[in-house]
Amino acid sequence: MAGSNVTALFRSSTAHSPSYFTLNRAGGGAAGEIVDFCIPCNPYFPTPAMFERLGDSLRDILTYYPSSADTITAELCQVLGLNPQTVAMGNGSTELITWIDHLLVRESLAVPVPTFGRWTDQPMETGKRVDMLLLPEARGFELDPQSFVQFIRTRGSRAAVICNPNNPDGGLLTKQQVLSLVDSLQDLDLVVVDESFLEFADADQDPSIVAEAVLRTNVIVLRSLGKNFGLHGVRFGYLVSNPQLAGRVRAALPKWNLNSFAETVVFMLKEHRQEYAESLQQVRRDRQEMMWRLSQLPGLTVYPSQGNFVYVRLPEGADGSILRDRLLAEHGVLIRECGNKIGSSSRFVRLVVRPEQDVMRLMSAMEQVLYGQRIPAPAPAPAPEPLAPMLAPAAPARPQPQPQPQPQPVMAAAGALPPMLALAQQPVAARGLAPAPAPMTAAAARAMTAGYTSGTPAVDRLVSQG
Repeated sequence: MAGSNVTALFRSSTAHSPSYFTLNRAGGGAAGEIVDFCIPCNPYFPTPAMFERLGDSLRDILTYYPSSADTITAELCQVLGLNPQTVAMGNGSTELITWIDHLLVRESLAVPVPTFGRWTDQPMETGKRVDMLLLPEARGFELDPQSFVQFIRTRGSRAAVICNPNNPDGGLLTKQQVLSLVDSLQDLDLVVVDESFLEFADADQDPSIVAEAVLRTNVIVLRSLGKNFGLHGVRFGYLVSNPQLAGRVRAALPKWNLNSFAETVVFMLKEHRQEYAESLQQVRRDRQEMMWRLSQLPGLTVYPSQGNFVYVRLPEGADGSILRDRLLAEHGVLIRECGNKIGSSSRFVRLVVRPEQDVMRLMSAMEQVLYGQRIPAPAPAPAPEPLAPMLAPAAPARPQPQPQPQPQPVMAAAGALPPMLALAQQPVAARGLAPAPAPMTAAAARAMTAGYTSGTPAVDRLVSQG
């Protein structure tokens, strides 16, 4: 593939990675050869049979207008057991974020960072003040709800948003924590709980606050079918709130804001609920296995995640942008470097959960680029201890991996660069997964953020004050 052309696209990008189609054009049609750990997809849904059915319907889908949003929303609500008066469907969750900002956010919005970029960028683009609470690396980027409430009171924010699980770190608040948070903020104009990745969580038996949101006057829950199904190109998301808030957003949306692909998929859901549930279960199993394998790499910190992605801090001396470019150019592996996320840096990367054979290719590529050699295979992870009934584990349990054939080394391109890091001589210990990294000193925390810049002076001042 044309590695230099492709990697240059990332250096010219700002808040988001270049699209698959942009990469494909720059690489001369080679994007299909890339193992993609960047875009958070569900590799198991839709099923091959569903894709075949969509392909058979392609002519009609592209030829004819879709039904009205009301018709598609009514079908979705029947499948999900929701009242259509409490739902508004958008052309992707980003469209709904845009209308939420225009209609319901007045002067200021509080948001923990790092998080999904549109929650910081969108209100700034419309002249709102964005109050950003920097999530502490020393606590594994865990959001403390009480600290967030105090932050909002101190800044005088009029609206607030949290992502649960958060993107990029996958941190999850329990349902009771979220309800306590929104009830502590009932005097605000608006509180948004973005549950776009919540379907992949398994730490809480019933983590969504959708049923409770409709009973509150200032709460919106945002969901994303595109992220859950791995169909980002279809562009469909929905929000749930009390009828007054949902009605305000619905009234502002265009008549045909949903496309025929979205309609076709929504009307297929009834028949494929079991396959969808099984796909989520498989992603959760893959996540545990992937986190455990990554945790064996020397110097790598793997943060517990409840999304379909894993947030990783690279070893000292490694730069995420260089790692990203070399993995892509030398091994055909694409990752999400997080230096352009407010509150993060190039020391961090986000890796999407993928099937085991793809993870083994990622591991081999990272070993070659970071250390210049293969790391000895770790001992099997111990079986997780049984949990007491109705109690969630304090940290994700590690599954017992089955014996696997040794993966074939991925050969680097001719003229490949030397490894980024010198591999320590001591044998690698099976470290397991910790709920959070070792605490940092205050001096280390200041050093970590001292060189960070978002490119926007106002944002940098807010981050440095957080």
